[in-house]
Amino acid sequence: MTGDVGSRWVDERGSEVLGRPECRRLLALASKHHLHGHVAVSGPGAPELVPVDFAVSGIDVVLQVGEGLFSHLVDRPATFEVDNGEVGPDGPEGQWSVVARGYVSEVTRLAAGLLPPEVRVPSPGHRLVRLRCDSLTGRRLGAARPSALRP
Repeated sequence: MTGDVGSRWVDERGSEVLGRPECRRLLALASKHHLHGHVAVSGPGAPELVPVDFAVSGIDVVLQVGEGLFSHLVDRPATFEVDNGEVGPDGPEGQWSVVARGYVSEVTRLAAGLLPPEVRVPSPGHRLVRLRCDSLTGRRLGAARPSALRP
C-alpha cells in the first residue's frame, strides 16, 4: 500500500519517494561531504557493487575508477548508488539513498570541468568516467511509519 502523507509520497515500506530535484540536491550534498558511492558492474554469474569516488558535474556524476573497472563501464549503461549511511541515522538529512542510471562515457579532467573526486577509496585509479543521469530516483528511509498509511 502506498499513499500521500501530507505533501510527501510514501511507499509501502514507509519510505518517502524523492523527486528528481531532491535527488540532485542529495547527490551534490554527498559529493560535497566526500562520501563514496557504489557502481554496479556485470560480473560472472551476478552483478557486483564496487565502491567508487565521485563528484557531481552539471547534471551528471563523474566517477574515478581504475583500468579494470574502466573497461567494464565505458560505453555501457550502468547504475550508481550513494547513501548517507556513513553520516548516521540521526544526521541532518535523515537516512536516504539515491540511484542514478544511465550511459557511461570516458571524460578527461579538463572536460569534466572539475577537480577529480576526493579520494576515499583505496587505490581508486586515475580514469574518469561520466555517468549521464537518464534516471534518478531516491528514497528517504523511515520517513513515515507504514501504519501512517492506513486509514
